[in-house]
This record gives sequence, C-alpha cells and structure tokens, in this order.
Amino acid sequence: MLRTAVTVFAVSAVLSWSPAGVSHAADWPQWRGPNRDGIAAGESIRTNWATRPLELLWMVGGLGRGYASVAVVDGVLYTTGNGPQGQQVVAINAGSGASVWLKSLTDDAPKHGYPGSRSTPSVDGDRLYVVTSDGSIACLNRDDGTVVWQKRFADEWQGRMMSHWGYSESPLVDEDAVICTPGGPDALLVKLDKRSGEEIWKTSVPGDAFDGDGTSAAAYSSAVISLAAGVKQYVQVTGGGVVGVRADDGKLLWSYHRIANGTANVPTPIAVDDYVFAATGYGAGAALLRLSEDGHGGVNAEEAYFLNGKKFQNHHGGMVRLGDYIYAGNGHKNGFPTCLAWKTGDIAWGGKLRGAGSGSAAVTGVGAHLLFRYEDGTLALIRATPNKYVLEGTLRAEYQEGKSWSHPVVVDGRLYLREQNKLMCYDVSR
Repeated sequence: MLRTAVTVFAVSAVLSWSPAGVSHAADWPQWRGPNRDGIAAGESIRTNWATRPLELLWMVGGLGRGYASVAVVDGVLYTTGNGPQGQQVVAINAGSGASVWLKSLTDDAPKHGYPGSRSTPSVDGDRLYVVTSDGSIACLNRDDGTVVWQKRFADEWQGRMMSHWGYSESPLVDEDAVICTPGGPDALLVKLDKRSGEEIWKTSVPGDAFDGDGTSAAAYSSAVISLAAGVKQYVQVTGGGVVGVRADDGKLLWSYHRIANGTANVPTPIAVDDYVFAATGYGAGAALLRLSEDGHGGVNAEEAYFLNGKKFQNHHGGMVRLGDYIYAGNGHKNGFPTCLAWKTGDIAWGGKLRGAGSGSAAVTGVGAHLLFRYEDGTLALIRATPNKYVLEGTLRAEYQEGKSWSHPVVVDGRLYLREQNKLMCYDVSR
C-alpha cells in the first residue's frame, strides 16, 4: 500500500426533576451524540412526512447567536450562543423549552468571521464543558451554570487557530480527563483533569510533523477516541492534517497531511477498529488510513486510499458511517447526498446528485435513515441504504435565518433544530 504524506513517530435542583412526558433512555450528551459518530442510537423516526407532517411542539428564543448544536441529558438541553452579556451557555427544559439557567463566559461577544458560538457542550455527571469561540475551555456546574474553572488558550498555551473564524471545538471528556486543542507547536492538544482543570499533558509537535509544512494550528474539528493498533489515542483534524496522539502521555504518534487545506479543516474524523477516515473541503479530498503497531510501542499510519476533491470532499456538516458505508454531503459549499464504501472509497450512489436543499448539509443518522439539514434550512429524510438514493421526506422548518449549520439532534422521539437565537422542537415519533 501507499504511504503517501504520512509521518510516523515512535512513540439547582435542576437534575432532581424531569419534564413531564420525557424519558431518558437515550441522551445526547455531546457533539455528534453518545459515541461522537453522529448516530442517534436506539432512536427511530417516522417516514410518512407527506401524509402526517412533522408537528412543531414549540419554538423558543433566548439562545443567543451561534451555530452550535445541542446536548440533551436527563431532560435538560444545553447549548451556547452570543447574548447581550457575551458568549453564554444556556440550559433549557427539553420538554417545554422553558429556560432553566444562563451563564456568560466572556465579557463581550467574541469578534471573528461568522460571529456566534460554535461549541456544543459536553455533559459529564454533574458538570459540563465548553470551548468559547475566542479560545478558552470552561467547566460549569450543571445545576446552576456556576463556572468551576476556565482556562484561556492564549494565556496558558499560546494557542493559535489556522484562520479567523473562531474556535469551534466541542471538548472530549474521557474518564477523569477532558481533551481540547489550543493549537501551536507546544500544545497542539492538551489533557486536563476534568475536576480541577490542572494540566496532565500537552502535545508538542516536531517541525517536520506535517511533511515539512509545520502547520500545528488548531482547526475546526473535534477529537475522537481510537483504540487502533492496540494503543489508546486521540484522533483529531488540525490545521496540518489528521493526527493521532497517545492518550497516556500526549505523544504525537503519527500525522497525515494530504487531506488538509489551508483555509478550514472542519469535519470530525471517523475512527473505527484499526482505521481512520478523514475528509475536508476547499478541494482537498478524503482518505482512509490503516493504523498498525510499529514494533516499538508506536503506531504506523498507512494510506489505504485517497480521494481527490473532485471525487469526494466534505466542506462541513460531517459524515456518518453505517455498516460498511459512509453517508455525507459531497462538494465544497455543497451537500450533494453521497454514499461511499468506506473500505474501498468506491461511490455507491450520489457524488454529484443534487439534493433536496442547497449548500452544505449537516448529517445525523436515525435508525435506518439519515437527516440532511441543508444550509438553506431544508431538512431531508433519506433512507440509509447503499442500493440507491431514496428521498422519503422534506421539511421547511418554521424559522430559518442565514445559514442553517447547526446539526439536527433526535432524542426520545423529538427533533431539535437550532437556528441562531431560536430553538425548534418537532415530534418525529412513530
């Protein structure tokens, strides 16, 4: 197999109540759901949208401006937004939409392109964790939003982003720690004690880590856990490409540059077994990497295949793997519905197929179906099958403003759609 562009290294009482009619069999505690794979495990969704249109249960304001998605745990929904007092975290009753609490984390609204929040809160026990778009990580109490600790990336680690659209990461909670990506050659990733915020380790990056490019800035992605090659590691897409960092000590195990672009690397990578699939937009493309032991406690990353941007690229909106196939929107600033075999890169259907909406598409898997939420606000229900493209329903949401980039979330038969300051809740139960 090819080893193109791969560098390898050795190695308040809120929680005591629950809103009426809402069970908690399936929570959505973080970005892209329980397993960070974009799949609403255990959920189903009705398909007869034409004869039984989705019912809007409620719509509320007060979230603040932003593109963050939502987390839902124990009947409480959490998200972030730019409010009058700065960038804020809000907690909402998931059953009724009533406000529970609000806490600002910055003195003013951060200034950057496409102003607004990006980070989906990560909920863990009695706390939640969030990254502000001006570059800080904060830990809050779930009951009232009290800030337990907060650290600024610039002050602590001289963090830096690859471009000018603000930090977008949703932090990863793993056992007793929380992982985030300040960026920079001395602290590409950092691991913190989740209770105290104390640094456990930080990842330094050799100058040749990205084939001489040296780009060690943070990008717009969020890290995932991989156990590939028998080594627990955090896989993240950064300004220079996709990397694997050893969970125990933060050592950079491997890096791969070819899927990176110089503008904005966004989609969360997919890590399954001994493989990592990563893609970005701006013409860069996608790749499948095979990870293996190097015999010295490290990990080799080998390119199984590369797809150039003309064949497949994911601008943003993410990718969902179901079985042996990946479903995603294809194209730069497009969400052309596409199904590809993830072990071979062969396109099963789509590629250049025009979907029900326009612009990039945020994708969530629900049962045997996919929700494609397009930038223009159109929501499409697509059957998750490699046989052919089957569109089973569409919805024009009650409210649409600007670019609908927030990912759809389904919990307990309810669909949550964030649209800047507003949040809509639809009944999608059978």
